[in-house]
Amino acid sequence: MNRTVFLIDGFNLYHSVKEASRDLRGVSTKWLDIASLCKSYLYIIGNKAQLQGIYYFSALARHLEAANPGVTSRHQAFIRCLEASGVVCQLNRFKPKTIRCPYCHKDILRHEEKETDVAISIKMIELLHKDECDTIVLLTGDTDIAPAVRTVFLLFPGKEIWFAFPYKRMNNELNRLVKKSIKISRDHYKKYQFPDPFVMPDGTPVSKPSSW
Repeated sequence: MNRTVFLIDGFNLYHSVKEASRDLRGVSTKWLDIASLCKSYLYIIGNKAQLQGIYYFSALARHLEAANPGVTSRHQAFIRCLEASGVVCQLNRFKPKTIRCPYCHKDILRHEEKETDVAISIKMIELLHKDECDTIVLLTGDTDIAPAVRTVFLLFPGKEIWFAFPYKRMNNELNRLVKKSIKISRDHYKKYQFPDPFVMPDGTPVSKPSSW
C-alpha cells in the first residue's frame, strides 16, 4: 500500500483556476471539487496508492472586501464544501506591507499572503516524521517550497515527493527536484466540479457563488 497525501497551495491553485476559466471562454471552474480531482490521480501514482489525506492551505482576503464585496463569504462557502468532502483546511493570513512605488515614488499599502509556504513545509516534515504517509503530492508551482523538498530528500530518502502542477503553473526548477510529476489540465478542472448546490452532511445546501 502506498499511503498518499496531497498538500494544496490554495492561492497558486486559485489563480490557475481563474486562468482556466478564461481560457475555456467563461466556463466556470472555480467550484472545484479538490478531493475528487486528487483521487483521480491515484492511479498515476501507482504502487496501490491509497488516499491518506488532503490538506488545503489558504487565507481569507478580507482586505479586498471594499473593492470586491463578498470575496470572503464566497471563499468561506467554498471552504465549507471542501471540509465536508474530507479536505483539511488551514487558513493563514495576509499581512499589510508598505512599499515604495517605483513609478510615482510614493508609499503604497499592499497585502502579502504569509505563512502558507512555511505551513506546507512544516506539514510535510510532520507527516513524514510521524510516518503517516509514503508519498506526498505537492499541488503548487511556487518555488518557495523547493528548500523544504530538498530537506525531505536528505532526511527521508525512502519517501516519494511528487509535484502536481496546476494549469499554466508548470515549473522546471521544481520539476527537476523530483522524479515524477503531474500536469493538471484545464479540462480536469472542468470535469471535477462540486454539484450546485452542494449538500452538506446535515442537509444544508451551499450554492455556488453567482459570480463564479
